[in-house]
Amino acid sequence: MSDPLRRIDALVDEDTLPTPQIRKQLRLAAGLTQTEVANAIGVKRLAIARWEAGLAQPHRGNRRAYAHLLRRLAAKHPDAIKEG
Repeated sequence: MSDPLRRIDALVDEDTLPTPQIRKQLRLAAGLTQTEVANAIGVKRLAIARWEAGLAQPHRGNRRAYAHLLRRLAAKHPDAIKEG
């Protein structure tokens, strides 16, 4: 997803996730650890690591919660969604 508008749309859609790179950038921009994100969503830290590495995708409820968190982080840290 190289088009900025598509990346932004991915952050707005209810359960669509941005690229793994942007997921990590958003977390780091907010100063959060993988453990903090995992605790907020209710998963293990390894799940967050795998989602940020693109090795796995969250399932249903976790996906919605993760997408919600990422949308909130993107609103607070809009510069973090810039790839490149």
